[in-house]
Amino acid sequence: MSRKQITGIGPAPETGGDDSGCPILHVDMDAFFASVELLERPELRGRPVIVGSPAGRGVVLSATYEARAQGVHSAMPMSRARRLCPQATIIPPSHGKYTEVSKGVMEIFHSITPLVEPIASDEAFLDVAGARRRLGSPAEIAAMIRSEVLERYGITCSVGIASSKFIAKLASKQCKPDGMLVVPAEEVVAFLHPLPVSALWGVGERTEQSLVRLGIRTVGDLARVPPSTLQRELGQAAGGHLAALAWGRDERPVTAHVPDKSIGNEETFAADVDDPETIKRELLRLSERVAARMRKGGHVGRTVSVKLRRADFSTITRSRTLREPTDVAQEIYATACELFQAAGLERVRLRLVGVRMEGLRPADSASRQLSLGERETGWREAEQAMDKAVQRFGPDAVLPASLVRARLDEMEA
Repeated sequence: MSRKQITGIGPAPETGGDDSGCPILHVDMDAFFASVELLERPELRGRPVIVGSPAGRGVVLSATYEARAQGVHSAMPMSRARRLCPQATIIPPSHGKYTEVSKGVMEIFHSITPLVEPIASDEAFLDVAGARRRLGSPAEIAAMIRSEVLERYGITCSVGIASSKFIAKLASKQCKPDGMLVVPAEEVVAFLHPLPVSALWGVGERTEQSLVRLGIRTVGDLARVPPSTLQRELGQAAGGHLAALAWGRDERPVTAHVPDKSIGNEETFAADVDDPETIKRELLRLSERVAARMRKGGHVGRTVSVKLRRADFSTITRSRTLREPTDVAQEIYATACELFQAAGLERVRLRLVGVRMEGLRPADSASRQLSLGERETGWREAEQAMDKAVQRFGPDAVLPASLVRARLDEMEA
């Protein structure tokens, strides 16, 4: 096979393959949060570094490749990461810095093409078909992006170049870190079939176990199974989806703007909590954050969802759809408390709680209808005033009384 991985930054590379049928780029920053932190701590380059809470029980947000070589990966509990890599330097996250760099990187993408589909703060799909006459071939455009990101921000990215989003994302993963990989359209099957079946979108741990029981370990193995057999074993939708991906079929276009489908926040406690009042205070704090984010983004939502993780890591979720869409924290909080109580976990030790609003729509498209005799509560206006105070004076400028009391108790302790 003639496909070739290109690493490093330099002039427009020889791709070793025909990229004329490859208008889709997947650009993925390398160890993004960790790379941004190292800009201010260059003495840590080449050493294992983990971005996450040093003292808390949260999860790994990012890790350098030296830490990854020890088994550390994103979303891993920090306690396990510290055991796997005790020599790692742990840096608390600085979300403001990441947001600033992410915004600049996305601006580079938008200078190339309007067809940019961000799927996280550190990665995006680009359709560069319309930019070829102005900027060159897809591989040349990818090299330009990598050079620009490095020059402006001092961090590296990896780029997969292919005929579809699915293959482009696989290609960027294959060439990490700091690489570029073209998968010519005529070589998609040859690229795909040797890969483990877990490489396919939609194959999680359980699905992989089911497929292994059928003797399916590689994508090529899967491709040779009749779609009807997969649908019988995995379900109509999942079986058909995997049968198509096994042959590289992915018709989804790059979508320039994907509206938010949900907004949520969650918190891992420093120690397991079984006090209902403490848990309700955290639900209030999270409801305030979610509502503020919704108002800032111009959203309202109808479905409130809570996430409750026990000390043994088992997790349950409960949700309820409201009569009217809302962006009011007090309404979200009241529903979250009812869901928590209905879950029957009031005296069960919890490790994590989360609040999420789903069924989002633009706020200006939803008008609230008051029932006969119902009066406005005034909460929306009060929370909008709180937004202005927070914007001017900082995140803790205005807090509900119960959260102020909790903050004072923490300070006295």
